[in-house]
Amino acid sequence: MKELLQKYDRPGPRYTSYPTAPEWTTDVGEANFWAAIERGNHKKTPLSLYVHLPFCEEHCTFCGCSTVITKKRAVTIPYLAHLFKEIDLIADQVDTSRPVIQLHWGGGTPTYLTTNEIQSLMQKIQSRFQFSDDAEVSVEVDPRVTTLEQLTAMRKLGVNRISMGVQDFNPKVQEAVNRIQPESQVRQMIEWCRNLGFQSINTDLIYGLPYQTVESFADTVSKLIAMQPDRVALFNFAFVPWMKRQQQSMDPNTLPTPADKLQIFCDAIQSFTDADYLFIGMDHFAKATDEMSQALQNRSLARNFQGYTTRMDKADMISFGITAISDIDGDYFQNKKVLTRYYSDLDSGHLAIERGKICSSDDLLRRDLIMDLFCNTHIHKSRIEKAHQIQFDNYFTNELHDLQSFIDDGLVEVTQDAITVTKRGRLLIRNIGMVFDKYLRSKASSPQRFSRTI
Repeated sequence: MKELLQKYDRPGPRYTSYPTAPEWTTDVGEANFWAAIERGNHKKTPLSLYVHLPFCEEHCTFCGCSTVITKKRAVTIPYLAHLFKEIDLIADQVDTSRPVIQLHWGGGTPTYLTTNEIQSLMQKIQSRFQFSDDAEVSVEVDPRVTTLEQLTAMRKLGVNRISMGVQDFNPKVQEAVNRIQPESQVRQMIEWCRNLGFQSINTDLIYGLPYQTVESFADTVSKLIAMQPDRVALFNFAFVPWMKRQQQSMDPNTLPTPADKLQIFCDAIQSFTDADYLFIGMDHFAKATDEMSQALQNRSLARNFQGYTTRMDKADMISFGITAISDIDGDYFQNKKVLTRYYSDLDSGHLAIERGKICSSDDLLRRDLIMDLFCNTHIHKSRIEKAHQIQFDNYFTNELHDLQSFIDDGLVEVTQDAITVTKRGRLLIRNIGMVFDKYLRSKASSPQRFSRTI
């Protein structure tokens, strides 16, 4: 299997969206957004809400998220004021009978906010939208700065899932990426979350960081397994210093060799599956009792900008805050990245949309197919034909031809009515999805925009 992983290792999208972000354009704006909202209102589509809270005290050098680095806590005051404006502006146009089935706060560091600010923001959202009784409400936390008081307040406000970054427990690695986070902090955070009754705890690891070795990362994985989080995301470090300035301080010679990185990845998969975590796909693991594992079994998984999810299927995602991305009735909209521009647009009574993508029927077809592959590892050709009014084999003649190497390598099986990714093929699901990406096929997207698939 290692030989196959090496053969297919290349830059490629993670497909949290299709078309991927490099294909989006600035000619998409407010009128398109309101039109998409109206279509969703007419269909009574459920809602998934996302709030981006960008502030961090320090910059972790591995991070690819959209952040604002500052220790001036007063920055949250104008930011929350404008978030409230955006929430009101959009909520005024959304049919209040549409239930919110998912809410997620990401960052940045959401717990950069004070406890009172957390309460104020959550109460604002709850006052403007109607939540379903079983809504998934999750918040990303940083164990280094999150307090028991904040966790207690969030739990009382209805937050039922917590996600936290771990990355690596090795002190040398932590120093290299400017994230000193002792194992004891993570253990304490998980213990607090368990005692407060959060339904699910997710932890993130990153492999491929400076000074990681096969042995040191195995030690990190072992320590994390002992803490028994419900879900684990094992992300591949995207070293793209030409895109992320903070990575320019990293010495490439301190990164694991490609062979060691591959071994780290394979060993981690083995360790998690040996510890009774189910391999969800690509880089996610979950306990068999977790909702995500159950969604995998009944083929109800979905995928959005946070990765795999159990609640996004047939839901519109409305997002708030700088750089936040909405996915509404098939179209994408991304907010402006600069605080002053975001503030200015909202102060003038307008949305702060910077770019987006109005998807064609071909885009929607290929998105449906790629997400089916990623979430269910299986495509029923007849379902795709019925949903999109095509003849599958004729429409995808070139793609089926290009799947042959995956078939020959035992990664994909193709029958008259189905395409199925094999167990070993799941490790290369990004590569298989790329076969159906029209933009990559036309070479319109530069592969250097993406991390490597392994």
